[in-house]
Amino acid sequence: MFNTIEIDRNNLTIMGVKFSNLKTLESTANAIGSNMFEGFKPTPKGVEIIRDYMIGKITLSDFIKFAKDKAYA
Repeated sequence: MFNTIEIDRNNLTIMGVKFSNLKTLESTANAIGSNMFEGFKPTPKGVEIIRDYMIGKITLSDFIKFAKDKAYA
């Protein structure tokens, strides 16, 4: 089954989560899309965590901890 997520390139948002530039939005959308093929079901909180990792706001260790704690739900 194919699921879609809301991506607004004009307003730089994915599922309502704001991005500062188009490059980061597209990189994050690609990462989310790849993981959706493996069964990942994105949430706005999950998009926020992935965005923050992509821009260096959180570390890989933080990212892994969020994943283990299922903080993206």
